[in-house]
Amino acid sequence: MKNKKGVTIYDIAQELKVSPSTVSRALKDHFSISKEMIKEVKKVAQKRGYRPNSIAASLRNNRTNNIGVIISWINRPFVSSLISGIEEEANKAGYNVIISQSHDSFDNEVANARALYDSRISGLVVSLAMETQSYDHFNPFIQNNIPVVFVDRVADEFNSDKVVIDNFAAAYMATEHLIEQGCQRIALACGSQYRNIYRERESGYLAALREYNIPIKDEYIVHSDSLNAQEGFRIAEYFLSMETPPDAIFSVNDTAAVSFIQYAKEKGIKIPEELAVIGFNNDPVSLIIDPQLSTVSHPAIEMGKLAAQQVLKQSQYKDVVKSEAIMLRTELLVRASTKRK
Repeated sequence: MKNKKGVTIYDIAQELKVSPSTVSRALKDHFSISKEMIKEVKKVAQKRGYRPNSIAASLRNNRTNNIGVIISWINRPFVSSLISGIEEEANKAGYNVIISQSHDSFDNEVANARALYDSRISGLVVSLAMETQSYDHFNPFIQNNIPVVFVDRVADEFNSDKVVIDNFAAAYMATEHLIEQGCQRIALACGSQYRNIYRERESGYLAALREYNIPIKDEYIVHSDSLNAQEGFRIAEYFLSMETPPDAIFSVNDTAAVSFIQYAKEKGIKIPEELAVIGFNNDPVSLIIDPQLSTVSHPAIEMGKLAAQQVLKQSQYKDVVKSEAIMLRTELLVRASTKRK
């Protein structure tokens, strides 16, 4: 009769006439076991269908081979690409990934963090919710040597690894491009000022206007906690119903930027002749919309890979410095929605 509990290291040890501890060490490629024995143990383990008892191991080590991930919305192209990068690196190292969504709610983020902590994860990757202003819910991880790495939306005040892009430089580059195309009334559709990425992108936008001596008008700057498609239409209506509407809009994401193009076309406004529009992220929709959307690349997959690598490095080497900031470069992608010259 087949053993319902499955094959154990004791079964393998009995077949090979060695001790269970030898089998255990061989399965972990321990230096004290010869290469020949390691090969033989793994051959028998595979033939017999042996599977390690990860639950028992986690109880012994107070950890699992799981990395937790807290993100805002999994259905956003940038976020799904970010997760893809995290999973690729984690899986290569033999780790699984547990994903939770905050839906940009601070309360959800706190609940997710508690649930992942109770699940005995080995590390945590976080992209903060729009609402988050306090970071106390991450303290239990740090206090118990569970690495926390922030990616994209990071906590500047929290002493932990961060993987980011140069948002200031990217926004300056996008705004400068609009100026070089002859735009003089440039509006900004920005996210919550709680988040570092949106503060930095607004700073880059303002710096470019100052550099080229273009007046800064408060009415040309809108902040939103969502910047989804519906919000994009609302902001477009606000900008384009002004007595002197902007002749260009820089959106800090592609979702709202696409809405600006759609709304403008409905109103008979020519893109880019009367209104130039540039987004941020290089989402797939930027190539589908007509005219195609100029945007800023956002290396999501690479950011995810680097965040996972930092978590794995910290979980394996406890003396690693835990306040490293990794900054990646971006690229301006000029397409028909801004190309006037």
